[in-house]
Amino acid sequence: MEETEVLRIKLEMLRSEHRDLDHAISALQERGSSDMLTIRRLKKQKLFLKDQIAVLEDRILPDIIA
Repeated sequence: MEETEVLRIKLEMLRSEHRDLDHAISALQERGSSDMLTIRRLKKQKLFLKDQIAVLEDRILPDIIA
């Protein structure tokens, strides 16, 4: 498997995990959970994943200045 293919697979996994966290955070907020620490921790994890996604996207499709 080529490096680009491996990166695309990892990128899809990270996006899926990011979506799952988004759904989990929404569910906790809708439920009116008073566990703000858990929600805050999930949001931090979601931001970390977003940063990793951005790095992988840059590696797959680097900006080319013409």
